[in-house]
Amino acid sequence: MDNREDQSLIPSPPSFESLKKLNKHGVEYWSARDLQPCLGYSQWRRFELAIKKAIESCRLSENNPENHFAGAGKMVGIGSQTERQIEDYHLSRFACYLIAQNGDPRKPEIAQAQKYFAIQTRRQEISDQLAADLERLETRQQMSVEFKALSGAAREAGVQDKMFGVFHDAGYKGLYGGLGVDAIKARKGIPPKENLMDRMGTTELIANQFRMSQTREKLKRENIRNQRDAIETHEMVGKEVRAAIAKIGGTPPEKIPPAEPIKNVEKRLKKNNSKLELDDKDAVGLLSKQ
Repeated sequence: MDNREDQSLIPSPPSFESLKKLNKHGVEYWSARDLQPCLGYSQWRRFELAIKKAIESCRLSENNPENHFAGAGKMVGIGSQTERQIEDYHLSRFACYLIAQNGDPRKPEIAQAQKYFAIQTRRQEISDQLAADLERLETRQQMSVEFKALSGAAREAGVQDKMFGVFHDAGYKGLYGGLGVDAIKARKGIPPKENLMDRMGTTELIANQFRMSQTREKLKRENIRNQRDAIETHEMVGKEVRAAIAKIGGTPPEKIPPAEPIKNVEKRLKKNNSKLELDDKDAVGLLSKQ
């Protein structure tokens, strides 16, 4: 599915649960073929690459892939009331989590799945702090993708390379009550050379990600082709997001304390990801629990 399609078409996280099936042992599993479209893959060969990466991740986490990825066949109709068998996999919940982690983060469906399976599958194995770390890191990665997409849209809208700093600063000024990047860092006590997004917590990242995505869509939807109009549009969208935060009683982003450097979070997660220990129920995966 194209990243630019209507976000309302993205299945909500519970759709994963609706695809759940039970094998002959009464153990839950997902069909890879059923899961494929929900994760935004139109081609099986591309989705299978993500599956193979997930199998390798399973092995590296010192869990047995055979407990979580079972080769299977699926019967599909080919017309004239005839069927043929196509390749499929039966996947445990842990396998679905690993596939989401190894999927294309530019796909909004993958982004949703990463959050859903990361929190639901791993919360039992890691502390709340590490769960929060994982969510923040994933949101920061999505923010990087969105920043690049917005920059591309700005260039198409007529923003010259030398004005990119002004363009991106306009969005911050709208969202942060008139403060640009340098002023935000000064207010929060963030060193000038640090990347502002690397010191944002999850809530602040999500607000900025929404600002960027909505600006990108507006530039394209209204076919803006003027540098000044593009800059003004970014600031206006930032103001609208700020107003929405105020309306629901949220904290203005400039008043949110800086989070610890994202590099610290990456190091902490890497240290704890060396071996992912599952409880007995999740470890056996697709096998009988008896």
